[in-house]
Amino acid sequence: MENLVEIFTKLDWSPLIISIKTAIVATIISFFIGVYLAKKAMSFSKKRKAFLDGVMSLPMVLPPTVAGFILLIVFSKRRFLGSFLLENFNISVLQTWLGCVIAATVIALPLMYQNARAAFEQVDKNLIYAARTLGINEKKIFYKILLPVSKPGLMSGSILCFARAMGEYGATSMIAGNIQGKTGTISQTIAMVINDGNYLKAGIWVVIVLIISFVIIYSANVTMSKK
Repeated sequence: MENLVEIFTKLDWSPLIISIKTAIVATIISFFIGVYLAKKAMSFSKKRKAFLDGVMSLPMVLPPTVAGFILLIVFSKRRFLGSFLLENFNISVLQTWLGCVIAATVIALPLMYQNARAAFEQVDKNLIYAARTLGINEKKIFYKILLPVSKPGLMSGSILCFARAMGEYGATSMIAGNIQGKTGTISQTIAMVINDGNYLKAGIWVVIVLIISFVIIYSANVTMSKK
């Protein structure tokens, strides 16, 4: 018991802070991109919509390490995008917190897109038709009708997106590495301390993740029940 208390009091909380910061930023980015793409998908033909759905579903069906490898190649300093960002804006993605955010966004974005699209498709079309009949433009219809009516689904998608970003491991390890106090997330810390044989410390982090995950899932269920 004393050993447990000692480990807990000396615990480095940077992985939790990094994970929360990463998840928050990734969720915000995913929200705007996911909502935008979901809105665009409503006006697409079946083939274009199927193509977009296929692209957006890839991060959910592929191993995270595959997504991480692709990101590693794309943002490599030897590739066009990586060298362009570094030379023109002094922005480096690899082995940085920005890499954590990009990896978490790529992995979590499909959840936001799928939830936003489902929420938009469940909106009564008669409301939209009536608004158009009254001469309301598409922009106002989106902000005054579509978004408010879809609010529970969008909130649920945001919560699930946050949870997925919090627990991301594979792609983050590939592109951002595991630098303590910089890119080391909770998931990476658990894997690291287990490799070191420190199961007690790993257990503490697992309990913390379980509590956070339960709160997130509970929040999502409460949000969904309000639909």
